[in-house]
Amino acid sequence: MRGDLTPRPGEHGLHRAARIEDAVKGLAGARLRRRGYHARAVAYPGYGGPGWVRVFGRVLLGREDTRDEAEREVVRKVRGWRNFLTVPVADAAVTVRIGGHERVVRTNREGYLDERVEIDLPPGEHEVVLTVGPQSSAPDALPPDVELVEDDTEGGAETLPPSALPHSGSARVVVVGPEPVTGLLSDIDDTVVVTRLPRPLVAAWNSFVLDERARVPVNGMAELYRQVVAENPGAPVVYLSTGAWNVAPTLARFLDRSGYPPGPLLLTDWGPTNTGWFRDGSAHKRESLARLARELPQVTWLLVGDDGQHDPTLYAEFLSAAPERVAGVGIRRLTPAEQLLAGGRPLASDAMPEDSPVPWVTGDNGYEILHHWYRAGVLRSP
Repeated sequence: MRGDLTPRPGEHGLHRAARIEDAVKGLAGARLRRRGYHARAVAYPGYGGPGWVRVFGRVLLGREDTRDEAEREVVRKVRGWRNFLTVPVADAAVTVRIGGHERVVRTNREGYLDERVEIDLPPGEHEVVLTVGPQSSAPDALPPDVELVEDDTEGGAETLPPSALPHSGSARVVVVGPEPVTGLLSDIDDTVVVTRLPRPLVAAWNSFVLDERARVPVNGMAELYRQVVAENPGAPVVYLSTGAWNVAPTLARFLDRSGYPPGPLLLTDWGPTNTGWFRDGSAHKRESLARLARELPQVTWLLVGDDGQHDPTLYAEFLSAAPERVAGVGIRRLTPAEQLLAGGRPLASDAMPEDSPVPWVTGDNGYEILHHWYRAGVLRSP
């Protein structure tokens, strides 16, 4: 099954901006290959359910010592602009290995892969390994799905040949069991991290210049999320944002450093689309919510966002369409200054439904939302 990211080359005519971007990246890629750069796979955390997993990743050009460099990057100061100086590899063959099986897929024009792999794994955490290759230009040179015999190592872990390691990446995939469970879906910008997006100058500073260790978490949100997970064993945690996939490693390190529970990131591509210069952030969130509802019908969601832009409206729409799929809503109130920076107006309109069928609470920080959810019975008071 194809993913939701942009189509591969040749599926239909591209917008002029996309063609310009492809030409620039093609020239940059050719020059980097002459300097010894090779295609390498980067895996992002994914999720799944009974009989399937959704795998995210990207193929970029990098040096053979990229893995060592990535480890050094964690402990040194990292400026945001480094995340955007990447050259993707379009239509690259990638081998997906998980649970003792493998499947060969191809990246889209931006080097991304977003694939649903049919495989039956037990609930819990699993490791997915993405390996670049074999690279062939022939469209039918690779089988669409190659099944290997299952190994007998715990969790389906596999030992890859040493030659494949420089071109491989691994990530965590969480499989949700068939039993009903409460999950947590959270916005990122101004909900878990103070960003004051999308004012152009502030956004550019936060994304391109600011040292990633200088990012500030929203007070009390990590404690709120940890309490949700503690009261709901096996609860899936999903972070949904209009941010670019380029900053996924930075966001993952920030979440871990700030004490947030781990979970997959649902982000967007940075740059022109097949049809225009920019992507529709609201459409990305709306479609992601609808897909989660389809794919994980056993999950009832706690939705957390902020009132700076579109979260209240999007959550109200989702609640109206599927009230049985929502356990509660928590909206962080931005300060007047944050509201001005986020939306260009002193205060945001209140999109809370008049007669919400579930507890809909607001608070200045995570502690206030936690307190309100205690009082509403969404969470058990300590």
